[in-house]
Amino acid sequence: MSVETQKETLGFQTEVKQLLHLMIHSLYSNKEIFLRELISNASDAVDKLRFEALSKPELLEGGAELKIRVSYDKDAKTVTLEDNGIGMSREEAVTHLGTIAKSGTADFMKNLSGDQKKDSHLIGQFGVGFYSAFIVADKVEVFSRRAGLDASEGVHWASKGEGEFEIATIDKADRGTRIVLHLKSGEDEFADGWRLRNIIKKYSDHIALPIELPKEQTAAEGEEKPAEEWETVNRASALWTRPRTEIKDEEYQEFYKHIGHDYENPLSWSHNKVEGKLEYSSLLYVPARAPFDLYQREAPKGLKLYVQRVFVMDQAESFLPLYLRFIKGVVDSNDLSLNVSREILQKDPIIDSMKSALTKRVLDMLEKLAKNEPEQYKSFWKNFGQVMKEGPAEDFANKEKIAGLLRFASTQGSDAEQVVSLAEYLARAKEGQDKIYYLTGEKYEAVKDSPHLEVFRKKGIEVLLLTDRIDEWLMSYLTEFDGKSFVDVARGDLDLGNLDSEEEKKEAEEVAKSKEGLVERIKASLGDAVSEVRVSHRLTDSPAILAIGEQDLGMQMRQILEASGQKVPDSKPIFEFNPAHPLIEKLDGEQSEERFGDLSHILFDQAALAAGDSLKDPAAYVRRLNKLLVELSV
Repeated sequence: MSVETQKETLGFQTEVKQLLHLMIHSLYSNKEIFLRELISNASDAVDKLRFEALSKPELLEGGAELKIRVSYDKDAKTVTLEDNGIGMSREEAVTHLGTIAKSGTADFMKNLSGDQKKDSHLIGQFGVGFYSAFIVADKVEVFSRRAGLDASEGVHWASKGEGEFEIATIDKADRGTRIVLHLKSGEDEFADGWRLRNIIKKYSDHIALPIELPKEQTAAEGEEKPAEEWETVNRASALWTRPRTEIKDEEYQEFYKHIGHDYENPLSWSHNKVEGKLEYSSLLYVPARAPFDLYQREAPKGLKLYVQRVFVMDQAESFLPLYLRFIKGVVDSNDLSLNVSREILQKDPIIDSMKSALTKRVLDMLEKLAKNEPEQYKSFWKNFGQVMKEGPAEDFANKEKIAGLLRFASTQGSDAEQVVSLAEYLARAKEGQDKIYYLTGEKYEAVKDSPHLEVFRKKGIEVLLLTDRIDEWLMSYLTEFDGKSFVDVARGDLDLGNLDSEEEKKEAEEVAKSKEGLVERIKASLGDAVSEVRVSHRLTDSPAILAIGEQDLGMQMRQILEASGQKVPDSKPIFEFNPAHPLIEKLDGEQSEERFGDLSHILFDQAALAAGDSLKDPAAYVRRLNKLLVELSV
């Protein structure tokens, strides 16, 4: 064995200690996943070597046959996994094996459910796969040397998972990494060729790299044991390059779990080979659940990029728009240069063509899911609906297609569940209805009983209820669908068009004319608090309401801007009143201007509260209301 130098003992990061505690104390029942995780790491190491060797072929050190080897020793009770990938320097070993990204570990801990089967599969998703070795081992040794470094710059890392690890410099002739697991008492089952072979076939058959095991050989008594021979136990061919007819659903699902670091099967996938002007293969997946960093737009995302089956980039962002950042998969192109970089990707016209085609492929996949598996799509929408709502602003070319995939709550539903598509809304629209009506608000409870909906309830017209923070911003980009324009029922002067009869329109005009004097009195009383006062066409039961000007920001957008520290443009609401309401009739007959002013301000503040807004002067509202109550009790 090589002489060890510069040996030192270091402590694990706090988060690693917590993680190791979980591993060592056998939280997980599905112990075999340790091999899946270590093989995935080895595969990544080989991919990284391939990529770096494109510009530095000397890194291959004359050995271009890349592979992973798994061996075992029943007597010593060890399992060894070896790759000839990129390897690690001493500094990298300390960094990669002694620390974990805090956010990833915190989310890992938070996501533990107590379901041992599910929890075991969380390991890979949060970048903590290496530590799964401690599920079956009471000591783990790592021997590694980074490609390109001198043989004397190898590194030996060892730990018993008890809060610290040893690291030393050694001689290592070959590049790459060898991991030796010293199995715990009772875990001897893994020092067995048949057991290891089955685990590899189950979890890692799709790895596009030979995974070799020693051939089972026996020698006759008195004969010398033959030299060790190795055999490949996985298919070792890229899944996406094989014909779809030859691939089982289980293989597609296992491959997704490998690239997505997920324990659940995907909701859907699409496997395509494109030939002609452009040549590429793609395998795209829709996950069943959202990743922990979905709403961090700066978080790494994108497809795995291969060029002529050579791995080039782990998260190539250029092939899908940002609103589809949850899609997992691979794209393998014959038309790109092997020395492609992120900068080149952003400028290459071939990428634009591929991005357009892949985006349509994903949207078609989602359309198919919505049509054929409505319950599955409902689950998809709960996880990814808010991200999909970014689409109309980002992807003008597919705006109509994206709009068809959106789902909303509506006045026809009994709860806040977003299940109504725009196509369904239009299919049950009233005869003569040429608009899609919607109302935005902070909470479903606030909008479902909003006074803005009164005339719509009276006439049986469905209104979409939009309560996600992004909705008002979305509707500023989504102006029409299927030739029908969207109308915010709280904005501007409501015009129901053909849904109002000529008699109703004429009657409304006459009432408005007869109340011109009251309009002027209220306007004089409220002064600068409002931009306009008018007779309402929206109300049937409430006395008054506040409408938003056509060009003014709604409450959602104002709150978003305020929260981000941006200046919010000044705007004043429109005060509308219901002339048939007893309170308005009483106000109209009030002779005292002081009392008239108090009543007008009380109605204004109540309308603001009904709209979900906060009062600018709550003390004045309480004072006026108390004054009125005293007068009524006298």
